[in-house]
Amino acid sequence: MTFKYGVDRLNIDIVNGIADGSVKAELSQEAIDKINTSRQRVDKMAASDKAVYGINTGFGPLCDTQITPEETNLLQKNLLITHAVGVGNPIAKSISKLMLITKVHALSQGFSGIRLETVERMLKFIELDLIPVVPEQGSVGASGDLAPLSHLFLPLLGEGEFWVGDEIVPAAKALADNGLEPMDLHAKEGLALINGTQFILSHGITGLTKMRYLLDLADVAGAMSIEGMQGSQSPFREELHAIRAFAGNVEVATRMRRLFKDSQNMADHTDCDRVQDPYSLRCIPQVHGASRNAYNHLKELVEIEMNSVTDNPIVISEEEAISGGSFHGQPLAMALDYASIAAAELGNISDRRCYLLLEGLHGLPRLLTTSGGLNSGMMIPQYTTAALVTENKSLCFPPSADSVPTSMGQEDHVSMGSISGRKLNQILGNLEKIFAIELMYAAQAVDFRRPNTCSDIIEQNHALIRTKVAKLEEDRLLKPDIDAMVEFVTSQAFTVTLN
Repeated sequence: MTFKYGVDRLNIDIVNGIADGSVKAELSQEAIDKINTSRQRVDKMAASDKAVYGINTGFGPLCDTQITPEETNLLQKNLLITHAVGVGNPIAKSISKLMLITKVHALSQGFSGIRLETVERMLKFIELDLIPVVPEQGSVGASGDLAPLSHLFLPLLGEGEFWVGDEIVPAAKALADNGLEPMDLHAKEGLALINGTQFILSHGITGLTKMRYLLDLADVAGAMSIEGMQGSQSPFREELHAIRAFAGNVEVATRMRRLFKDSQNMADHTDCDRVQDPYSLRCIPQVHGASRNAYNHLKELVEIEMNSVTDNPIVISEEEAISGGSFHGQPLAMALDYASIAAAELGNISDRRCYLLLEGLHGLPRLLTTSGGLNSGMMIPQYTTAALVTENKSLCFPPSADSVPTSMGQEDHVSMGSISGRKLNQILGNLEKIFAIELMYAAQAVDFRRPNTCSDIIEQNHALIRTKVAKLEEDRLLKPDIDAMVEFVTSQAFTVTLN
């Protein structure tokens, strides 16, 4: 397919496809016409005596200061330079690229007054894989992601830095190496570029992409742990979830039934005398399902945002540009905080399953070793999961519940959504490590159930683990095993899609 900026609708798969090159994207004539019409309107306003915010006035608390046409270009340049005050490490190059893609789509809808040549230069950056370097800290998530977006677009002026491959290169050099000249910005362009939620949005896209896989992996890890514990399938029966039909719960219960399909190991203890399992096994549909509900909510809002215009003012006619608050990040900030809690809870229940597997219950040896005493077996990796879940809990404070006034009180309520987006991705990174350890434990437990076999999917994932991590017979250095498991998770090597 060919995606048409400013015309078609983005979704998670399409935006990721544009970023990885599997989906072609272009400016259609329809988008070009919309961009040019909007630009003509801005030029008319800029030349008039009527004050129009951001077009022929200053910004923020200087909104009542009118700027002459001769000063307009310098004003736009100064806007980017003065707002590029981000600090901290660069965000991932992939997130910067998503910022560029989603910004092009927003600007191409014809409400921002950007010049066509400016949008075309942004597309040239994407084509050449010249991705601007953006610091991770400095946005309060209202009036747009001002600092990050300023850094994203400094290279248009020949300022700032680019990622060239994995190297950071001064923008002026990278432009020269590619035969490109720095640009001047015209009326309204600086404001169109740096007002917007693309930093928050791109962290949301990245988080959703990772969380989608981890939600599926949570079910696989839980199922393998239940196989190891020889737990019950009854809590996943369809009749139970039909009468409390939260969408996430129903989906997880359906997946769990498929994950146990044709399992000899589960059938082996059908008539055992155990009455019920602990919550971390029995309540997987309720806990994993609640996290899926949070994911679905964030996905809905992110896909609205990636098709929205979030700069300011919005140019709606030759006479009118509305100064509003479409740049405010609160709609995403609150949902990102919700998703952070959801991701942390997946880690909490996974850590509890790790602990259960070590207790020596239901035929498993304590610490998952038959040589306890001289050997510590699998005891210590659960210390790591305990540390990671506590770190995640500390990251669950909702930044969206906070606000610090800026811009001399003109921007007196802000979303802090940029922090919400960053923290979600930190939590997800920790969750990858927690699942890596649970899967290592679960594989060890399943080995104690041999010669019983599990379902095809569990056996396939168990076999993958054993390609890099051998069954623990006697104590050995486990760090390489944990690293290999983390690599399996982060590379999304485990089979999680069910037939």
